[in-house]
Amino acid sequence: MADSIISTDGLRLYYGKKEALHGINLDIEEKKITALIGPSGCGKSTFLRCLNRMNDLIDTVTITGTVKFRGHNIYSPKTDTVKLRQQVGMVFQQPNPFSFSIYDNVAFGLRLAGIKDKQTLDERVEKALRQAAIWDVVKDDLNKNAQQLSGGQQQRVCIARVLATKPDVILMDEPTSALDPISSSQIEETMVELAKDYTIVTVTHNMQQASRISDKTAFFMNGKVVEYGDTAQIFINPKEQITNDYINGNFG
Repeated sequence: MADSIISTDGLRLYYGKKEALHGINLDIEEKKITALIGPSGCGKSTFLRCLNRMNDLIDTVTITGTVKFRGHNIYSPKTDTVKLRQQVGMVFQQPNPFSFSIYDNVAFGLRLAGIKDKQTLDERVEKALRQAAIWDVVKDDLNKNAQQLSGGQQQRVCIARVLATKPDVILMDEPTSALDPISSSQIEETMVELAKDYTIVTVTHNMQQASRISDKTAFFMNGKVVEYGDTAQIFINPKEQITNDYINGNFG
């Protein structure tokens, strides 16, 4: 696909001898929101973590097949995983700010990349916090410990921390599941705004959220992609009966 920024071909993942992903072929389109849906344990979060090699951190994992980011196989031995994770950033289910200031949280990846100039850091931190729609809340409190913020605010700081490194892709693993409905709605609005400039791949159990904010939806079941297409088509006229059953709450 010409406008896919990430494509996977025959992607298989094993925990020890247990196969958890069974040959996933998926093209992620640029500057769109792609939602990964499916019951617990179906492989969607495992797949998501394959896209920036987060599963490398698990000793028992073996991965075969290819994951290409802008045409380059990220599982090549030549891949710099630190750089990859700056380009393909991750926001987790539980907000996980480090136990230091809001400013230092957002600047963390920049300093890791060797940026020391204070003006550059200041500009990038402010821009990222603005993009994450929290600048006006924290601009006078940048030295405050980020862990003292509310859950929704912490998640925004985590989004800003990813944005500061100017990624191409933002991976989100159920980014609103630990938040109250108002914070969740605000994060959704931010995601839609960010998709004008970034590619977003999000795992969600919330069918309403997937139908509201995503452009494309992939339905996972037992480590396979059952169906993948435009979100409206998947939700209104799915090709597979099992997709229809899941979306309508008949299981899962």
